[in-house]
Amino acid sequence: MTTTGSSDTGPRSAGPLPDGTPPADPLTNWAGNLTFGARAVHRPRDLDELRELVRRGDRVRALGSGHSFSPVADTEGDLVRLDGLPTRIEIAPDRRSVTVSAATRYAELAPVLHAAGLALENLASLPHISVAGATATGTHGSGDTRRSLAAAVRSLEVVGADGELRTTTHPGAVVHLGALGIVTALTLDTVPAFDVRQYVHTGLALADYTAHLDEIHAAGYSVSLFTDWGSDTGRVWVKQLDDGAPPTAVPGARPADRPEHPVPGLPTDACTPQLGVPGPWHRRLPHFRPEFTPSSGAELQSEYLLPRAAARAAVAELRTLGPHLAPALHISEVRTVAADELWLSPSHGRDSVAFHFTWKPDPAAVAPALAAVERALLPLGGRPHWGKITHAPRATAGAAYERLGDFLALRRELDPDGKFANRFTEQLAGTAD
Repeated sequence: MTTTGSSDTGPRSAGPLPDGTPPADPLTNWAGNLTFGARAVHRPRDLDELRELVRRGDRVRALGSGHSFSPVADTEGDLVRLDGLPTRIEIAPDRRSVTVSAATRYAELAPVLHAAGLALENLASLPHISVAGATATGTHGSGDTRRSLAAAVRSLEVVGADGELRTTTHPGAVVHLGALGIVTALTLDTVPAFDVRQYVHTGLALADYTAHLDEIHAAGYSVSLFTDWGSDTGRVWVKQLDDGAPPTAVPGARPADRPEHPVPGLPTDACTPQLGVPGPWHRRLPHFRPEFTPSSGAELQSEYLLPRAAARAAVAELRTLGPHLAPALHISEVRTVAADELWLSPSHGRDSVAFHFTWKPDPAAVAPALAAVERALLPLGGRPHWGKITHAPRATAGAAYERLGDFLALRRELDPDGKFANRFTEQLAGTAD
């Protein structure tokens, strides 16, 4: 969640070579906590090259923008980067959808849509992530009636194990963890463009947050609480539609009189404009500006999505743990997410509350804190985010996803030889078979 000046935020190495030669330096995710074990990295320049690579490969995985902290995209086989394929941003004639190439980042897509008078319903806190990677792992934004980013997906274009390109609308295939094929393009629902005003409210006692939790999260189009759980206070980001209504009050908090960063004390230049200055949806819904980027890796991240009804119990548990969590945390964020019907979505079938933890890059300090968080949140129905760090056994993580067995059956049907498998998905499959 920390930020620095503008720089690339994708996977870091000396650069994958088009012919599949291993990179000269180890390829890592943007945070640097994961080094990919691929025997070769490929960057195909057209669809035919990608199809042939998949057809003749025995183990193949796709890598998006590299913003996952878990090994969900890792492989010991061939790793494919899709940012060499031609860029597609094609608005449908009825203006109700847009088809985009898989490697397209939200920061690239949003201005094109806005210029056409269109928008996406919601965005994540960072606009730098790729559309395919974000939807494949169930990434979300915030809002009582806002679903996950994957819920905007109408269809996927996928290169299957035989190298053939197919289109699917299957609800089990949208949050797919890379296990069903290589997604080359996605068609997303669009809505008319809209403007947003952003306000920050400070000095909120967590006791007041608990007492008014539903009212606070209903205060805007998108609402986030930030706290370190140790100070027993928090700050609330409220993003309201620019519809002429006055700023919504947050009980027990006071409006900020200057810009704030989610991590107290950090420079605010990287943050999207606050203090009620109206602006287009894509310049307010994320917390950070697209011309600035997340930190170069000075953090680790975990996240758990719980049933909305468990929100107060979870807050009570985390307040108790606060003195143990705060030393290992940069910041924690609480958001709400509406239910969707995608099998492996962390908000599948239930309105959810998401507890996100941005840890300091100190695994020794994070390990006991994370273990305490999981002891508190998993029994309350917490589903670990697929792209974040969890120490829970894969059996525990998978048990929270009721349609996992159905997903694994779909995987066996589409990829019987496990061409798109990796350790992550095999461990998941082993817990449900």
